[in-house]
Amino acid sequence: MQSQKNKIQVSRRDILNYTSAGILAAAGISLFGSIVKADKKMTVHAVSKLAGGKEIMSGKITLELPQIAENGNTVPLSVEVDSPMTDADYVKSVHIFAEGNPEPSVASFHFTPASGVAKASVRMRLAKTQNVVAVAEMSNGSIFQATTEVKVTIGGCGG
Repeated sequence: MQSQKNKIQVSRRDILNYTSAGILAAAGISLFGSIVKADKKMTVHAVSKLAGGKEIMSGKITLELPQIAENGNTVPLSVEVDSPMTDADYVKSVHIFAEGNPEPSVASFHFTPASGVAKASVRMRLAKTQNVVAVAEMSNGSIFQATTEVKVTIGGCGG
């Protein structure tokens, strides 16, 4: 008995197809391998754009976050703005930013005088230890900001 060896025939066309697929895969990995992360500069720019040249003041905002988040995948956040919430004086919006996530903007909450109170709670994902910034837009056009650092020990959205 004679044993026959399995022969695999590969054409030049197959080689070109496999090579092209490999080049495209490598190009795709290089494009997504360096996803841009937000940084303080991007966050400052986003807040400045939101403020539209108006002075950004401190105060009025209570931003509650854990000092240490044991799991960056689910970090609780509560924000409240001191306001009478009347037709003449109310909080229009509160925007949340994170300096180290892929995008600085995390969430926006919109209020009316009918809301009664400018308060919201949410869970967010933090990629790493970073500052979380809350910006409140008031009905009279004033802008307030508060910042809190959160230390992330594990998890997160990429780091």
